[in-house]
Amino acid sequence: MTVQHDTAPVFTFPGLTIHPYQRQVFRGETEIPLTHLEFSVLLYLAQQPGRVFSQQQIFEAVWNEDSETCQHSVVSIIHQLRKKVEPDPAQPVYIQTVIHTGYKFVVPKE
Repeated sequence: MTVQHDTAPVFTFPGLTIHPYQRQVFRGETEIPLTHLEFSVLLYLAQQPGRVFSQQQIFEAVWNEDSETCQHSVVSIIHQLRKKVEPDPAQPVYIQTVIHTGYKFVVPKE
C-alpha cells in the first residue's frame, strides 16, 4: 500500500503561520491554541488578505447559517482572536476593523 502525501497549503505572514490541514497557528515558534470558531474565522480572513468582510459574511461562511443577529458572535470571536494572535491586542496588526463595514486581514510589513 502506498500513501501519497499532498502538499498542504501553509499561509505564512510576518510573525504568523497558519497550517489549515492541521488547524494550527504559530506566532513565531509558539503554537497558539484556538477554538474551532476562532481558527475558522482567522483562516477565512487570512485566505484573502486585504479584502473587507462584513460581520454577516463572516458569520454565514464560518457558522454556515444565515442570521440577522450575527453581530455579537462575530465581534466576540474577533475580540478573542486578537487577544491570542495579535502582539498587542489594543493595536491590532493582523485583524483590523473597517469602520461601519467589517474586518480585514492585513499582512504587516516586515
